[in-house]
Amino acid sequence: MNLNFNVDQLSKATKTQIETQLQAVSGMTEQALHTVSGLIELNIATVKASLEDVSAVTQEVMSAKDPQAALAVLQSHAQPTADKAVSYARHVAAIASKAQADLAEVAKARAAETSAHVNALIGDLTKAAPAGTESFVDAMKHGVANANAAYEQFIKVAQSSYDKYQEQMQELSGQFAPVAKTAAKAKKAAA
Repeated sequence: MNLNFNVDQLSKATKTQIETQLQAVSGMTEQALHTVSGLIELNIATVKASLEDVSAVTQEVMSAKDPQAALAVLQSHAQPTADKAVSYARHVAAIASKAQADLAEVAKARAAETSAHVNALIGDLTKAAPAGTESFVDAMKHGVANANAAYEQFIKVAQSSYDKYQEQMQELSGQFAPVAKTAAKAKKAAA
C-alpha cells in the first residue's frame, strides 16, 4: 500500500511539474513574441521615417544651385540624423530591458513554483518513507536545497551582469550624442 501511495504521489508530482514547465515555456514565448513585435514596429517606423527623410534631403540636394549648397544641405542634416540614431538605440535598449525584466519575472515565478512543488513532494515522500531511509531523505533534501541556492545565486549574478551591461549602454549612448553635436557644430562653423 505504501509503495502504491508513493507511485501515485510521484505520478501526480511529475504531471504537475510538466504542466508547470509548459506554463513557463508558454509565458516566456509570449514575452518573446511581444518583444519581437515591439522591435518590428520600431523598425517599420524607423524605415518609414528614414525613407521620408532621404526623399526630402534628396529633393533639397537636387534643387541646390551649386555643389557647395548641396554640401551645406547634407551637413545641415548630419545632426538630426545622429539624433535619430541615438533615439533608435535608446528605444531598442528600452525594449530589451523590458523584455529582460519580464522574462526574469516569469522565470523567478516559475522557479519558486517548481521549488514549492518539489519541496512538497519531498515532504510527502518523507512521511511515507520506510524506516532506515532517513539518511537518503536528508541527502535528497540537502541536494534540493543546494540546487535552489545555486539557482538563486545564478539569478543574482545574471541580473548583476545585465545591470552592468545596461549601465554601459546608457553611458555609451550618452557619450555618442555630444560627439555628434560637436561634429555637426564644427562642420557648420567650417562652412
